[in-house]
Amino acid sequence: MKKALTLVVGLLIPMFNWAQCAMCRTQIKNNVSAGETSMAEGLNNGIMYLFFTPYIVVFALIFLWYRYSKTTKRVSLNERLKG
Repeated sequence: MKKALTLVVGLLIPMFNWAQCAMCRTQIKNNVSAGETSMAEGLNNGIMYLFFTPYIVVFALIFLWYRYSKTTKRVSLNERLKG
């Protein structure tokens, strides 16, 4: 379980997302000045994806932890009541 979680987290963390910042900005400026906006919109969507992905992963882990602790607490309470 720990190995799978480590693999998933490792794949979700963008390692080199800052490497092309200057090139992307220059390309977007050139395309927007030429009248093409679809590339700028795509880049904005990519930035939003990179921005929200870590938050979604963290909230999902918190939700799963909460649900797991709630079910184990319920099972523990039922065992106490029966025994």
